[in-house]
Amino acid sequence: MQGKKTILVAPLNWGLGHATRCIPIINALLDTNYKPLLASDGAALALLRKEFPELETIELPSYNITYSKSASGFKWKLLLDSPKMLKAIKAEKKLVKKLVANQQIQGIISDNRLGVRNKNIPSAFITHQLSVLTGATTWLSTQLHLDFIRKFDVCWVPDLAGSANLSGKLGHPEQLPLGVSYMGPLSRMNKLHLRKRYDILALLSGPEPQRTYLEEKLMKELHGTDKKVLFVLGKVEEKQQCYNKGNFRIYNFMSTKALEKAINESELIISRSGYTTIMDLAVMEKKAFFIPTPGQYEQEYLAKRLDESGVVPFCNQEDFTVKKLNKIANYSGLKNLEQEVDFNSLFRLFERKRKL
Repeated sequence: MQGKKTILVAPLNWGLGHATRCIPIINALLDTNYKPLLASDGAALALLRKEFPELETIELPSYNITYSKSASGFKWKLLLDSPKMLKAIKAEKKLVKKLVANQQIQGIISDNRLGVRNKNIPSAFITHQLSVLTGATTWLSTQLHLDFIRKFDVCWVPDLAGSANLSGKLGHPEQLPLGVSYMGPLSRMNKLHLRKRYDILALLSGPEPQRTYLEEKLMKELHGTDKKVLFVLGKVEEKQQCYNKGNFRIYNFMSTKALEKAINESELIISRSGYTTIMDLAVMEKKAFFIPTPGQYEQEYLAKRLDESGVVPFCNQEDFTVKKLNKIANYSGLKNLEQEVDFNSLFRLFERKRKL
Protein backbone atom coordinates (compact mmCIF):
# COMPACT_ATOMS: atom_id res chain seq x y z
CA MET A 1 0.00 0.00 0.00
CA GLN A 2 1.43 3.37 -1.01
CA GLY A 3 1.01 5.67 1.97
CA LYS A 4 -1.94 5.55 4.28
CA LYS A 5 -5.45 5.97 2.96
CA THR A 6 -7.60 8.33 5.03
CA ILE A 7 -10.96 6.86 6.06
CA LEU A 8 -13.65 9.19 7.37
CA VAL A 9 -15.40 7.60 10.38
CA ALA A 10 -18.63 9.42 11.23
CA PRO A 11 -21.02 8.22 13.96
CA LEU A 12 -24.39 9.79 14.64
CA ASN A 13 -24.66 11.92 17.77
CA TRP A 14 -27.73 10.26 19.29
CA GLY A 15 -26.66 9.18 22.74
CA LEU A 16 -23.14 7.78 22.90
CA GLY A 17 -23.74 4.30 21.47
CA HIS A 18 -22.97 5.09 17.82
CA ALA A 19 -19.66 6.71 18.80
CA THR A 20 -18.59 4.02 21.27
CA ARG A 21 -19.22 1.15 18.87
CA CYS A 22 -17.01 2.91 16.33
CA ILE A 23 -14.06 2.75 18.75
CA PRO A 24 -13.09 -0.86 17.82
CA ILE A 25 -13.43 0.09 14.14
CA ILE A 26 -11.10 3.08 14.58
CA ASN A 27 -8.58 0.90 16.42
CA ALA A 28 -8.75 -1.69 13.64
CA LEU A 29 -8.14 0.99 11.00
CA LEU A 30 -5.06 2.12 12.92
CA ASP A 31 -3.86 -1.48 13.17
CA THR A 32 -4.23 -2.07 9.42
CA ASN A 33 -2.32 0.97 8.16
CA TYR A 34 -5.24 3.31 7.53
CA LYS A 35 -5.55 6.86 8.83
CA PRO A 36 -8.93 7.51 10.51
CA LEU A 37 -10.41 11.00 10.25
CA LEU A 38 -13.12 11.32 12.91
CA ALA A 39 -16.29 13.33 12.34
CA SER A 40 -19.42 13.92 14.40
CA ASP A 41 -20.89 16.61 16.64
CA GLY A 42 -21.86 17.25 20.26
CA ALA A 43 -21.19 14.62 22.92
CA ALA A 44 -20.27 11.94 20.36
CA LEU A 45 -17.47 14.10 18.95
CA ALA A 46 -16.32 15.07 22.45
CA LEU A 47 -16.07 11.40 23.41
CA LEU A 48 -14.06 10.49 20.29
CA ARG A 49 -11.68 13.39 20.93
CA LYS A 50 -11.05 12.10 24.45
CA GLU A 51 -10.53 8.53 23.25
CA PHE A 52 -8.27 9.48 20.32
CA PRO A 53 -6.62 12.82 21.15
CA GLU A 54 -3.90 12.17 18.55
CA LEU A 55 -6.36 11.92 15.61
CA GLU A 56 -7.72 14.74 13.48
CA THR A 57 -11.43 15.49 13.90
CA ILE A 58 -14.09 17.41 12.00
CA GLU A 59 -17.31 18.84 13.43
CA LEU A 60 -20.33 17.91 11.35
CA PRO A 61 -23.68 19.73 11.25
CA SER A 62 -25.89 18.66 14.15
CA TYR A 63 -29.12 16.75 13.55
CA ASN A 64 -30.37 18.43 16.76
CA ILE A 65 -32.06 15.24 17.95
CA THR A 66 -33.88 15.57 21.26
CA TYR A 67 -36.59 13.47 22.88
CA SER A 68 -40.03 14.65 23.79
CA LYS A 69 -41.00 14.92 27.45
CA SER A 70 -43.58 12.16 27.04
CA ALA A 71 -43.49 8.74 25.41
CA SER A 72 -46.54 9.48 23.27
CA GLY A 73 -44.87 12.52 21.75
CA PHE A 74 -41.64 10.81 20.70
CA LYS A 75 -42.58 10.00 17.10
CA TRP A 76 -44.24 13.36 16.50
CA LYS A 77 -41.23 15.21 17.93
CA LEU A 78 -39.00 13.43 15.40
CA LEU A 79 -41.44 14.31 12.62
CA LEU A 80 -41.41 17.98 13.61
CA ASP A 81 -37.61 17.92 13.77
CA SER A 82 -37.26 16.26 10.35
CA PRO A 83 -36.75 19.53 8.40
CA LYS A 84 -33.75 20.31 10.63
CA MET A 85 -32.41 16.79 10.13
CA LEU A 86 -32.78 17.00 6.32
CA LYS A 87 -30.97 20.34 6.34
CA ALA A 88 -28.09 18.81 8.34
CA ILE A 89 -27.95 15.78 6.01
CA LYS A 90 -27.66 18.11 3.01
CA ALA A 91 -24.94 20.14 4.73
CA GLU A 92 -22.84 17.12 5.72
CA LYS A 93 -23.12 15.74 2.18
CA LYS A 94 -21.76 19.05 0.87
CA LEU A 95 -18.88 18.92 3.36
CA VAL A 96 -17.99 15.36 2.35
CA LYS A 97 -18.05 16.37 -1.33
CA LYS A 98 -15.44 19.03 -0.54
CA LEU A 99 -13.25 16.54 1.33
CA VAL A 100 -13.38 14.16 -1.62
CA ALA A 101 -12.66 16.91 -4.17
CA ASN A 102 -9.58 17.93 -2.18
CA GLN A 103 -8.50 14.26 -1.99
CA GLN A 104 -8.53 14.45 1.83
CA ILE A 105 -10.39 11.14 2.23
CA GLN A 106 -10.34 7.87 0.28
CA GLY A 107 -13.14 6.00 2.07
CA ILE A 108 -16.12 6.47 4.39
CA ILE A 109 -17.59 4.58 7.33
CA SER A 110 -20.85 6.18 8.39
CA ASP A 111 -22.68 4.97 11.47
CA ASN A 112 -26.21 6.17 10.78
CA ARG A 113 -25.16 9.56 9.37
CA LEU A 114 -27.28 9.58 6.25
CA GLY A 115 -25.47 12.35 4.37
CA VAL A 116 -21.92 11.14 4.98
CA ARG A 117 -21.43 9.41 1.64
CA ASN A 118 -20.06 10.10 -1.81
CA LYS A 119 -20.46 8.22 -5.07
CA ASN A 120 -16.80 8.69 -5.98
CA ILE A 121 -15.24 6.82 -3.06
CA PRO A 122 -16.10 3.55 -1.26
CA SER A 123 -18.70 4.15 1.45
CA ALA A 124 -19.94 1.79 4.18
CA PHE A 125 -23.04 2.35 6.30
CA ILE A 126 -23.36 0.78 9.75
CA THR A 127 -26.76 0.05 11.26
CA HIS A 128 -28.49 -2.66 13.27
CA GLN A 129 -31.87 -1.39 12.08
CA LEU A 130 -32.83 -2.79 8.70
CA SER A 131 -36.35 -2.54 10.08
CA VAL A 132 -37.08 0.79 11.78
CA LEU A 133 -39.88 0.33 14.29
CA THR A 134 -42.30 3.26 14.57
CA GLY A 135 -45.59 1.55 15.36
CA ALA A 136 -48.20 1.83 12.62
CA THR A 137 -45.73 3.65 10.37
CA THR A 138 -42.97 1.01 10.58
CA TRP A 139 -43.37 0.13 6.89
CA LEU A 140 -42.77 3.78 5.90
CA SER A 141 -39.84 4.49 8.25
CA THR A 142 -38.20 1.22 7.17
CA GLN A 143 -38.57 2.02 3.47
CA LEU A 144 -37.19 5.54 3.91
CA HIS A 145 -34.21 4.18 5.83
CA LEU A 146 -33.51 1.50 3.20
CA ASP A 147 -33.65 4.16 0.48
CA PHE A 148 -30.78 5.98 2.20
CA ILE A 149 -28.83 2.75 2.82
CA ARG A 150 -28.96 1.81 -0.88
CA LYS A 151 -26.95 4.95 -1.69
CA PHE A 152 -23.93 3.41 0.08
CA ASP A 153 -21.74 0.70 -1.43
CA VAL A 154 -22.27 -1.70 1.47
CA CYS A 155 -24.16 -1.93 4.74
CA TRP A 156 -22.51 -3.57 7.75
CA VAL A 157 -24.84 -4.92 10.43
CA PRO A 158 -23.11 -5.35 13.83
CA ASP A 159 -24.70 -8.70 14.64
CA LEU A 160 -24.65 -12.38 13.69
CA ALA A 161 -26.61 -13.66 10.71
CA GLY A 162 -28.13 -16.73 12.40
CA SER A 163 -30.92 -17.25 14.93
CA ALA A 164 -28.52 -16.69 17.83
CA ASN A 165 -28.34 -12.92 17.53
CA LEU A 166 -28.83 -9.71 19.53
CA SER A 167 -30.95 -7.48 17.29
CA GLY A 168 -33.86 -9.80 16.45
CA LYS A 169 -36.18 -8.54 13.73
CA LEU A 170 -34.48 -5.13 13.71
CA GLY A 171 -31.43 -6.53 11.92
CA HIS A 172 -32.99 -9.65 10.39
CA PRO A 173 -35.81 -8.78 7.97
CA GLU A 174 -37.52 -11.54 5.99
CA GLN A 175 -35.74 -10.37 2.84
CA LEU A 176 -32.17 -9.14 3.19
CA PRO A 177 -31.43 -6.06 1.05
CA LEU A 178 -28.57 -6.20 -1.45
CA GLY A 179 -25.17 -5.12 -0.17
CA VAL A 180 -25.91 -6.04 3.45
CA SER A 181 -23.52 -8.22 5.43
CA TYR A 182 -23.29 -9.18 9.10
CA MET A 183 -19.98 -8.11 10.62
CA GLY A 184 -20.57 -9.60 14.08
CA PRO A 185 -21.25 -7.68 17.31
CA LEU A 186 -19.06 -4.63 17.96
CA SER A 187 -17.79 -3.81 21.42
CA ARG A 188 -14.97 -1.77 22.90
CA MET A 189 -15.16 -3.88 26.09
CA ASN A 190 -13.58 -7.08 27.41
CA LYS A 191 -14.56 -9.41 30.20
CA LEU A 192 -12.17 -9.15 33.16
CA HIS A 193 -12.18 -11.23 36.32
CA LEU A 194 -12.08 -8.52 38.97
CA ARG A 195 -13.21 -8.30 42.58
CA LYS A 196 -16.71 -6.86 42.88
CA ARG A 197 -16.77 -3.35 44.35
CA TYR A 198 -20.31 -2.22 43.53
CA ASP A 199 -23.70 -3.84 43.93
CA ILE A 200 -25.21 -1.74 41.13
CA LEU A 201 -23.85 0.30 38.24
CA ALA A 202 -26.37 2.82 36.89
CA LEU A 203 -25.20 3.54 33.36
CA LEU A 204 -26.92 6.55 31.80
CA SER A 205 -26.85 7.96 28.27
CA GLY A 206 -29.04 9.31 25.52
CA PRO A 207 -30.48 12.67 24.47
CA GLU A 208 -32.20 15.00 26.88
CA PRO A 209 -34.56 15.41 28.60
CA GLN A 210 -35.03 11.66 29.10
CA ARG A 211 -31.45 11.09 30.28
CA THR A 212 -32.04 13.50 33.18
CA TYR A 213 -35.45 12.00 33.95
CA LEU A 214 -33.90 8.56 34.38
CA GLU A 215 -31.06 9.95 36.51
CA GLU A 216 -33.56 11.59 38.86
CA LYS A 217 -35.73 8.47 39.02
CA LEU A 218 -32.84 6.13 39.85
CA MET A 219 -31.30 8.44 42.43
CA LYS A 220 -34.64 8.74 44.18
CA GLU A 221 -35.33 4.99 44.19
CA LEU A 222 -31.79 3.85 45.10
CA HIS A 223 -31.08 6.51 47.72
CA GLY A 224 -30.74 5.19 51.24
CA THR A 225 -30.68 1.51 50.27
CA ASP A 226 -27.97 -0.78 51.59
CA LYS A 227 -26.62 -1.09 48.04
CA LYS A 228 -23.33 0.40 46.97
CA VAL A 229 -24.21 2.20 43.73
CA LEU A 230 -21.92 3.62 41.05
CA PHE A 231 -23.48 6.20 38.74
CA VAL A 232 -21.95 7.04 35.35
CA LEU A 233 -24.09 9.89 34.08
CA GLY A 234 -23.09 9.84 30.42
CA LYS A 235 -22.35 13.59 30.42
CA VAL A 236 -19.16 14.05 28.40
CA GLU A 237 -17.68 17.28 29.74
CA GLU A 238 -14.27 18.95 29.54
CA LYS A 239 -13.10 17.50 32.85
CA GLN A 240 -14.01 14.28 34.58
CA GLN A 241 -15.75 14.83 37.90
CA CYS A 242 -16.27 12.35 40.72
CA TYR A 243 -17.97 12.72 44.09
CA ASN A 244 -19.76 10.71 46.78
CA LYS A 245 -23.35 11.23 47.85
CA GLY A 246 -24.67 8.86 50.51
CA ASN A 247 -24.42 5.32 49.14
CA PHE A 248 -23.63 6.69 45.65
CA ARG A 249 -20.32 7.25 43.89
CA ILE A 250 -20.98 9.50 40.90
CA TYR A 251 -18.96 10.18 37.73
CA ASN A 252 -20.04 12.53 34.96
CA PHE A 253 -18.36 10.23 32.39
CA MET A 254 -15.66 7.57 32.10
CA SER A 255 -13.09 6.67 29.48
CA THR A 256 -13.36 3.25 27.82
CA LYS A 257 -10.80 1.59 30.10
CA ALA A 258 -12.29 3.05 33.28
CA LEU A 259 -15.81 2.06 32.27
CA GLU A 260 -14.69 -1.44 31.30
CA LYS A 261 -13.19 -1.83 34.76
CA ALA A 262 -16.29 -0.40 36.47
CA ILE A 263 -18.69 -2.72 34.64
CA ASN A 264 -16.56 -5.76 35.45
CA GLU A 265 -16.47 -4.69 39.11
CA SER A 266 -20.28 -4.38 39.35
CA GLU A 267 -22.73 -7.17 40.21
CA LEU A 268 -25.50 -5.84 37.99
CA ILE A 269 -26.13 -3.03 35.54
CA ILE A 270 -29.16 -0.75 35.26
CA SER A 271 -29.30 1.00 31.90
CA ARG A 272 -31.26 1.84 28.79
CA SER A 273 -31.74 -1.05 26.39
CA GLY A 274 -29.74 0.61 23.64
CA TYR A 275 -28.21 -1.81 21.17
CA THR A 276 -24.61 -0.81 21.80
CA THR A 277 -25.11 -1.29 25.54
CA ILE A 278 -26.51 -4.75 24.87
CA MET A 279 -23.48 -5.66 22.76
CA ASP A 280 -21.09 -4.42 25.47
CA LEU A 281 -22.86 -6.25 28.30
CA ALA A 282 -23.02 -9.45 26.23
CA VAL A 283 -19.24 -9.43 25.78
CA MET A 284 -18.83 -9.04 29.55
CA GLU A 285 -21.63 -11.56 30.29
CA LYS A 286 -23.40 -9.31 32.78
CA LYS A 287 -26.69 -9.49 34.59
CA ALA A 288 -28.74 -6.37 33.95
CA PHE A 289 -32.04 -4.57 34.33
CA PHE A 290 -33.24 -2.48 31.39
CA ILE A 291 -35.37 0.67 31.37
CA PRO A 292 -36.04 1.58 27.71
CA THR A 293 -36.31 5.22 26.71
CA PRO A 294 -40.03 6.11 26.78
CA GLY A 295 -41.51 6.06 23.29
CA GLN A 296 -38.42 4.68 21.56
CA TYR A 297 -39.80 1.60 19.81
CA GLU A 298 -36.37 0.09 19.14
CA GLN A 299 -35.33 0.04 22.81
CA GLU A 300 -38.77 -1.16 23.91
CA TYR A 301 -38.61 -4.04 21.42
CA LEU A 302 -35.09 -5.08 22.45
CA ALA A 303 -36.00 -4.96 26.15
CA LYS A 304 -39.17 -7.02 25.66
CA ARG A 305 -37.35 -9.55 23.49
CA LEU A 306 -34.66 -10.16 26.13
CA ASP A 307 -37.25 -10.30 28.89
CA GLU A 308 -39.39 -12.85 27.06
CA SER A 309 -36.26 -14.92 26.37
CA GLY A 310 -35.48 -15.04 30.09
CA VAL A 311 -32.22 -13.11 29.63
CA VAL A 312 -32.78 -9.64 31.15
CA PRO A 313 -35.87 -8.19 32.90
CA PHE A 314 -37.16 -4.69 32.18
CA CYS A 315 -39.85 -2.20 33.17
CA ASN A 316 -41.10 1.17 32.00
CA GLN A 317 -39.36 4.21 33.44
CA GLU A 318 -42.29 5.42 35.55
CA ASP A 319 -42.78 1.93 37.03
CA PHE A 320 -39.24 1.36 38.31
CA THR A 321 -38.73 0.55 42.00
CA VAL A 322 -35.82 -1.06 43.83
CA LYS A 323 -37.95 -4.16 44.47
CA LYS A 324 -38.10 -4.87 40.74
CA LEU A 325 -34.37 -5.66 40.82
CA ASN A 326 -35.24 -8.88 42.67
CA LYS A 327 -36.47 -10.27 39.34
CA ILE A 328 -32.89 -10.43 38.04
CA ALA A 329 -32.23 -13.65 39.99
CA ASN A 330 -34.68 -15.46 37.70
CA TYR A 331 -32.94 -14.39 34.47
CA SER A 332 -29.83 -15.87 32.86
CA GLY A 333 -28.05 -12.62 32.02
CA LEU A 334 -26.39 -11.77 28.71
CA LYS A 335 -23.92 -14.18 27.10
CA ASN A 336 -21.01 -13.59 24.75
CA LEU A 337 -21.78 -14.68 21.17
CA GLU A 338 -18.01 -15.00 20.61
CA GLN A 339 -17.53 -14.07 16.98
CA GLU A 340 -14.49 -12.02 16.02
CA VAL A 341 -15.06 -9.23 13.50
CA ASP A 342 -13.00 -9.83 10.33
CA PHE A 343 -11.89 -6.24 9.79
CA ASN A 344 -9.34 -7.20 7.12
CA SER A 345 -12.13 -8.57 4.96
CA LEU A 346 -14.40 -5.57 5.58
CA PHE A 347 -11.67 -3.04 4.83
CA ARG A 348 -11.04 -4.54 1.37
CA LEU A 349 -13.84 -2.20 0.35
CA PHE A 350 -11.32 0.65 0.50
CA GLU A 351 -8.94 -1.02 -1.94
CA ARG A 352 -11.42 -0.91 -4.78
CA LYS A 353 -10.35 1.14 -7.79
CA ARG A 354 -12.74 3.87 -8.77
CA LYS A 355 -12.58 6.74 -11.24
CA LEU A 356 -12.96 10.24 -9.81
